[in-house]
Amino acid sequence: MTLGVVRGNTVRARHLGHDFVAGFRNLVGGEVREYAKLVAESREQSLDRLQARAAEMGANAVVGMRFTTSVLMQGAAEMLAYGTAVIVEDE
Repeated sequence: MTLGVVRGNTVRARHLGHDFVAGFRNLVGGEVREYAKLVAESREQSLDRLQARAAEMGANAVVGMRFTTSVLMQGAAEMLAYGTAVIVEDE
């Protein structure tokens, strides 16, 4: 049974110190670990919120789940997880 669209999001801002280190890494090359960590944490938090909202709706699964990002202002971005909350039943 389909319950509807479910979503979870978080908005994160960059850290000035991390920007300095990231700018240096951009010059010399390599992974920008500070931003990789920020993105991973944002993804996990938005997924946790999606799962909590799906449970509130009575869902036991989410199908067609996707992530998207958007810049809200300079230095801050949103990570959004969304999908369709469903109840999966045994046959």
